[in-house]
Amino acid sequence: MTAPLNIAVVGTGIFATDNHLPTIQSIPNLKVTAAYNRTKAKAEKFAEKAGIDKSNVYDTLEEVFEDDKTDFVDALLPVQFNLDAVKLAIKHNKPIAFEKPIAANLAQAKEIVKLSESTDLPILVLENWAYLKAVSVLKDEILPKIGEVLSFTYRATGPWNDVNKYLATSWRQHPEHVGGFLSDGGVHQLALLTEVLGPVESVSALTRQVHEESGDDDVLFSTFKLTSGAIGTFTYGSAFGATDKSTSFTIYGTNGSIVYDWSPALKTPTITYQVGPSAERSEGKTVIEIENGNTIAEEFKNFAAAVSAKDKSLVNVTPAKAFHHFAIVVAAIESSKKNGDSVKVELP
Repeated sequence: MTAPLNIAVVGTGIFATDNHLPTIQSIPNLKVTAAYNRTKAKAEKFAEKAGIDKSNVYDTLEEVFEDDKTDFVDALLPVQFNLDAVKLAIKHNKPIAFEKPIAANLAQAKEIVKLSESTDLPILVLENWAYLKAVSVLKDEILPKIGEVLSFTYRATGPWNDVNKYLATSWRQHPEHVGGFLSDGGVHQLALLTEVLGPVESVSALTRQVHEESGDDDVLFSTFKLTSGAIGTFTYGSAFGATDKSTSFTIYGTNGSIVYDWSPALKTPTITYQVGPSAERSEGKTVIEIENGNTIAEEFKNFAAAVSAKDKSLVNVTPAKAFHHFAIVVAAIESSKKNGDSVKVELP
């Protein structure tokens, strides 16, 4: 049995403690062995929970990447620091996985893409919705049945949660990244949409800020044109009054339609599809229940495979993909400032 990969966790806040640590600990070939945080006391608290020796709590970010015992770095930093972390990773030849969105702005994001393409290092952007089991089922198994994709409706809406523990964090209240809440959560939605239907060419959008605590606009209603020619709507926001949380993705084709619904009210997410060129020539509805599984675990397994094989082609969410998801949000914000005019999605 091969030795587990040693991981240094950088940025030991809420998500690192509540999600990354237990997920990594559940995967046999991974082990958290080092930690760093700008506030060292937080790193020491994380280290105690993770069972890390205090000698492996670093004083500086560069020390993280200098340690030969570390196989890869898991970085959960405010995204304006992602570029610095990627530069250090390349300087010290250390694979890195880092949190979304890819950067604070498109200029930084472009530089990260350029750096990632200049190296053989595996570099992963942590957009775990790309690992939903529904993605491959929709794209590979069902989408071919409904002919040419003509249009779609994507909706992810819900009520405001005023006891959300992330509301008090500075990166949420005072985001330095374009889009704030809309890009922080929106890139997950867009990872799913584009993995299934392909890239977005242009956006017409209107946004608004409902809650001061969001730090920036928190509601987005928009229309997309895909490079495939398909058109559709994309709605995202959890800033409304009391309402049911709804997450659904409907795809319309020349020979049928698909509805993927993973709203929390459902016991199990479902994919419902109909095949046929018209109502009169339909084969009826087929309903599939599909468990989404632990997507955070799947992204770590994916990255571990790439690191072990020293093969960056195995990485699912590359910086180039993550750039596109972020660029869609940036285009939507720009469109809203222009009262909904169509805006091309920038390329890296």
